[in-house]
Amino acid sequence: MLRRILHMLRKEFRQVLRDPRMRVVIFGVPIIQTLVFGYAVTMDVRNVRLAVVDMDSTPASRALVAAFDGSGYFKIVGHTQDPDEASRWIDAVKVSAVLRINPGYGADIDAGRTAPVQFIVDGSDSNTARLIVAYAQGATAGLAIEIIAARRGAAPGPGTVDLRTRAWFNEDLESRNYFVPGVMAVLVMLVTLMLTGMAIVREREVGTMEQLAVTPIRPLEFILGKCAPFAVIGFLDVLLVAAVGVFWFEIPIRGSFWLLLLGVGCFLMPCLGIGLFISTVSSTQQQAMMTTFFFFFPAMLLSGFVYPIANMPEAIQWLTHLNPLRHFLIIIRGVFLKGTGIEILWPQFVSLVVLGVVVLAFSVARFRRRLA
Repeated sequence: MLRRILHMLRKEFRQVLRDPRMRVVIFGVPIIQTLVFGYAVTMDVRNVRLAVVDMDSTPASRALVAAFDGSGYFKIVGHTQDPDEASRWIDAVKVSAVLRINPGYGADIDAGRTAPVQFIVDGSDSNTARLIVAYAQGATAGLAIEIIAARRGAAPGPGTVDLRTRAWFNEDLESRNYFVPGVMAVLVMLVTLMLTGMAIVREREVGTMEQLAVTPIRPLEFILGKCAPFAVIGFLDVLLVAAVGVFWFEIPIRGSFWLLLLGVGCFLMPCLGIGLFISTVSSTQQQAMMTTFFFFFPAMLLSGFVYPIANMPEAIQWLTHLNPLRHFLIIIRGVFLKGTGIEILWPQFVSLVVLGVVVLAFSVARFRRRLA
């Protein structure tokens, strides 16, 4: 039995790796996507293009502009005295926000009165707009404290709230620290689904499935020989992406790397099972690829990779428990960012094993009926 499985393993590795394009898909694409996600996909909002309409032109108004410019979030790209011109800049997507300071702002500040200031933001992207508004409020609040302190000739009194914030696990609040470990999980699922589904269908397309059926190899041996190489490839992709994340993006692994590999092994069980199921419902490689993406995109959207699961309807939240990607994302981010151990992550490991056993058993039974 073992010798027959080893023959299948050698055959499958040769078939997968002899195609240069497939080698690029297996080893090149994960590295490229990790770099793209690490650099391009970010929820941080920086260098907000800001236009300034300063119709007051006093030291007080210039101090307000300097507060925005020195906040680290805004990049002043234009000054104008014409509010209509600033509106055209927003329409043309040349700026994302406009700071409008009306005449009399400096006089109001000097007299100790509240000085209204208009801040206009492009709300096309609502999430980004909320962050920009929060940054603007922070800049003006800091300036207000400075004005009050200067007027009193001392620091703010004891009634002032001294709020000191601290972020755990991702101290610099870098989006890449959150996304890159997630990319690892997404890539492992995509690669194993595609390779497993398409490889078995390819045997049927080229007519070698009938030849294998008359050989002494049993269906279970055939399945093991087909799936094992893709499990090895999944582990190799994890090592590649982890190396890029740790050594290129300097993302720390605070937990046990062996626990991470154990999580990968548990995650591969349902992934290979789903890929095997895809092979039983597809007649051609094109159908297998389309079916893979039909399953993959909802799984990614309902995993918490991009959108928080807590924001979804309650019924959808319960449905996400059937998604293996959801559980593996918790494991991988816990190991990378939080350093959590098996005593915290055991529910996710159990969920992956249960899903893997159920899906693999169902897919193997269906495949054996199809092979018979």
